[in-house]
Amino acid sequence: MQNLTTDFGADVFSPDVMRARLSPDAYTALMQARAGGAALDRENAQCIADAMLAWAVERGATHYTHWFQPLTGVTAEKHDSFLQPNIEDENRPIAKFSWKNLARGESDASSFPSGGLRAAFEARGYTTWDPTSDAFVKNNSLYIPTAFCSYSGEALDEKTPLLRSMRALSDQACRVLKCLGIDAQNVYPTAGPEQEYFLIDKEVYRQRPDLVVAGRALFGVRPPKGQELTEHYFGRISARVWRFMRDVDARLWRLGVYATTRHNEAAPCQHELAVVFDVCNLACDRNQLVMEVLEATAEEHGFVCLLHEKPFAHVNGSGKHNNWSLCCDGENLLSPGKNPRENMRFMLFLCAVISAADKYADLLRAACAEHSNDCRLGGSEAPPAIISVFLGENLTAELAAAAQGQTEAVEQPRTMLGAMPVTADFADRNRTAPLAFTGDKFEFRMLGASASASFVNTVLNTVVADELGELADYLEKGFEAKKFIKKTLEDHGRVLYSGNNYDPAWRQEALNRGLPELPTAADALPCLLAGKNIELFERHNVLSETELKARHDTHLNNYNREIRMEAYTFLDMAHRAVLPAAQEHLTQLLPLNIKRFIEDAEIRLDILTKAIDALEQTIAERPHGDQAVVARYGVSDILPAMENLRSAVDELERHVPGALWPYPTFAQILL
Repeated sequence: MQNLTTDFGADVFSPDVMRARLSPDAYTALMQARAGGAALDRENAQCIADAMLAWAVERGATHYTHWFQPLTGVTAEKHDSFLQPNIEDENRPIAKFSWKNLARGESDASSFPSGGLRAAFEARGYTTWDPTSDAFVKNNSLYIPTAFCSYSGEALDEKTPLLRSMRALSDQACRVLKCLGIDAQNVYPTAGPEQEYFLIDKEVYRQRPDLVVAGRALFGVRPPKGQELTEHYFGRISARVWRFMRDVDARLWRLGVYATTRHNEAAPCQHELAVVFDVCNLACDRNQLVMEVLEATAEEHGFVCLLHEKPFAHVNGSGKHNNWSLCCDGENLLSPGKNPRENMRFMLFLCAVISAADKYADLLRAACAEHSNDCRLGGSEAPPAIISVFLGENLTAELAAAAQGQTEAVEQPRTMLGAMPVTADFADRNRTAPLAFTGDKFEFRMLGASASASFVNTVLNTVVADELGELADYLEKGFEAKKFIKKTLEDHGRVLYSGNNYDPAWRQEALNRGLPELPTAADALPCLLAGKNIELFERHNVLSETELKARHDTHLNNYNREIRMEAYTFLDMAHRAVLPAAQEHLTQLLPLNIKRFIEDAEIRLDILTKAIDALEQTIAERPHGDQAVVARYGVSDILPAMENLRSAVDELERHVPGALWPYPTFAQILL
């Protein structure tokens, strides 16, 4: 990157580029469309398409693609060339891009997950331009952010419900602000996903079929040195990783992504990248870019970037901490100010989040329910699968005082760092809490590293919109705001917890409070179809019952397929390599005629063989049909059988000589 500031966003068709290249009428029309105004007419749309074409070609683009987010969790793209024969000039080549090419594309909807919305023979689906998210050039193509819907109009993507949820949230938040004497036209959620990931050597990766197929190591003994000394966390970055991070930042900056923080995470080979907060839908788009750039850049540097939530047992896994807040006219509505008790606006919006987290805890859990995330939740690196809200003792006390109408100023605690006074926030940070208030935002820590950030933000926006709607109803009837705060604490105070969520005692206390525990995706995903949750999404026009059921079915199918895929991968590795290694080890021991060694090796081999047979039998008895039944069987039978096989394989790894062991060990991978 030649210049840090002038090269930033160089590959983005940004508002500055639009202003310079569009006619005044087209620019005004586009800005109005971005703000949710009237649709573009054809003349202005063609002006925009012409400007995009010229700008993209200057940057080496030869193709364009509608970039969308189907229900796969990753993005999709189909590239078409700008080059066309000019029939008015003897079919000589011409670069052409019409307003129709910009506004709408067609894709085979039946080839993407649809949860039954589309039959195999009902193939047509449409991509439609999202003007709120800037187009950009990458890999010699113009990328146009789009939504994706079926021929009959149902949302088949993650972007459409996210945009709907943002509108619902704005509508209800503006009602609340009006009751407080504030005339607001738009309230928008912001997000700042922090992305954790592992970097491992490409050559080592290729020698582990489980990493290649499943994204995680299905077996492996604890390395002699893991993260016990904690020296990797915020530690010195190696030269090779530093070069990778430098290139990642440069590419993201050119794409208009404010990559701001990079550091080593807790586990060996684990790292983190954080970005500056942005409007929610833009933040989700850009997080997809972050993941794509991480993976592509890693390959160029001889690494593989693992985004799986738990690629290696015995060390921390990876999350995507979703920092979420609300803004109006550039002002953060979740900023406490100097005296939270007198900041009634803050207190009311805070209460809306608290009550939403309690009433829709099952939905928040379901929003991040995946098999890969089940491997991480509840460990020492992730919150448990019980939704609670952390405010900290100070802010909890402030909330209680506000409910009683106490408004006297409160002096915040202060600390000294060298010669500079540092004012502490009203809330500490709690890395064990699923939903923690961290100064002027909520950090939702349950989202998995590999997941799209869109659906969890759709859920956050929608549940808070619903509570703001109830608050607006309450205030519009003339009730006092402080009574709403008091009511929130009485009705939903059970969800507040400022202690250590890793403490086993918290689980029992949470159950005593009546908080739901949904330990696996098989437990959580059915909550999407709970009556109250269907009514919630339909009430705010975010998802219809049909669209919600499609997501439920898609996620449940993916869950079952991932478990099945892992089981078959494990069996293949055990049969083809681990079992022969164990047999060869026994063969080498026989001439030594040391009875104890031979007997131990025979026992280990027998345990391995029985574990293989048991997993094969368990898979053979897997039910068919109802995917919820299949999911429960996966939890109750297949995963325990895999764990038994893992124990057998790990025990062999401890005893079979390294020269015979067929796969790189954790000690060799996590360097």
